[in-house]
This record gives sequence, C-alpha cells and structure tokens, in this order.
Amino acid sequence: MRLIFLALSLLVAVPAHAAAPELLASLDALLVKRGEPAALKELEESLKKELQAAPEDYELLWRSARLLVWQADGAGEKLKKVLGKQAWDACEKGVKLAPQRVECQYYAAAGIGVYSQAVGIMRALKDGLEGKFNERLDAAIQIDPGFESGGPWLAKGRYHYELPWPKRDLAESAKLYEKVIAKYPGNLRAYYYLAETLLADDKAQKAQEAIQKVKQGSIAYDPPEGRRVQEWAKSVEAKIAKELE
Repeated sequence: MRLIFLALSLLVAVPAHAAAPELLASLDALLVKRGEPAALKELEESLKKELQAAPEDYELLWRSARLLVWQADGAGEKLKKVLGKQAWDACEKGVKLAPQRVECQYYAAAGIGVYSQAVGIMRALKDGLEGKFNERLDAAIQIDPGFESGGPWLAKGRYHYELPWPKRDLAESAKLYEKVIAKYPGNLRAYYYLAETLLADDKAQKAQEAIQKVKQGSIAYDPPEGRRVQEWAKSVEAKIAKELE
C-alpha cells in the first residue's frame, strides 16, 4: 500500500505535459537568430503554441519571458509596458512552480524593470515596485549571479544607476559592472552600461575607454544583442565626445 501511495505521489509531481529537450533546443537556436524577422516570428509562434498546450511548463515560461524582455528592451514606452508586464506575469507563475531556480527569479525582475522604465521610475517607486523588483533580483543573485553572463549583477547595477537622487549610487553601479566584466569580458552591455554610469559620474575619459570596448568588441556571443548594444553606443559616444571638448 505504501508503494502505491508513493507511485501516485510521483505521478502527481510530474507535469502532464513537459516540453521535450529537442523542442527547447530548437527554441534556443531560434533565439540566437531573433534578429532575423522570419526566425523571430517562428520563435514567437512556437512559444505561443506550446504555452497554450502547457501553460504551467516552467521551461516554456522563462523562455517566453526571456524573449519578451529582449523585445521590450528595444521598444517604445507603450509597447515596453505591455511586454514588461507579460514577462513579469509569466515568471511570477514560474517562480511559484520552481522558486529555487534562477531563470524566473531573474526574468520576473527584468520584467518589472522594463515595466518600471515604461511607466516612469518615480511612479514605479510610488507604486511599490522597487521592493518587488529587489525581491526577485536578490533571489536571482543568491542563486546564480552569473546567469546570462552576469545578468543579475548587471540588472542590480542598472538599478543603482536609474534611481533618482538621493537613492542613486553611481559608485555601486560601476562596481557591479566591473564585476561582470572581470568574469565575462565579452559582455558588451556591461561596458555600455559602465560607460553611461561613468559619464554620469563626471568621468568622461574613463567612459570613453568603456565605450571603445563596445565598439571594438566581438558580437559573436549573441549577434542580435551585440548589434543592438553597438548601435546604442553611438549616441553615448557622441555625448562623451561633447563632454571631452
């Protein structure tokens, strides 16, 4: 009888539908090509289809949030708000399913972050989003700060950069980016964020050195991401040049 109860408990613990490893590998391969419209469309449609069949599948939830955050990061405010909330909601569900895993802790925080950018940092603070953001992000840092090439550290650094005075802490922001760079020297976003922080901290010469790392860096690690960051770097480089005049 005890064996029967054990078998039944195991059956309950296993999801009725779990994404196959081959499917997940295919989704990850499409993500690398998300800069191509056809690949992006296929990825969006595949995730939507699979989540309709398995809305509680953790692997699909965090991969969907990953794409939504990336799309929101390059979107206008109205779309950024929608996509950020979708990513946040997806990974809040994921956190309930697997709180010990880093992916949804991180992407829930990222979703809150881009949503807050869209509605405005002051409103986000007023609405109490800072605590929710830090709860998820601090959990991700505790589980695995190296996830996504230092993504949790990067997000925390950006948090310190974007806060209004007197909460803003540019020294702590730069410290976190330098930690990422030390471990993941190919991460162009870390150099880009560092350049913005240094410029805001009246360190234009050091900011210039950081932005050159973005311009000269390889995008092979993630071509769509690398191209996006290098494009963003152009406006920051112009601001640095003006400051150095």
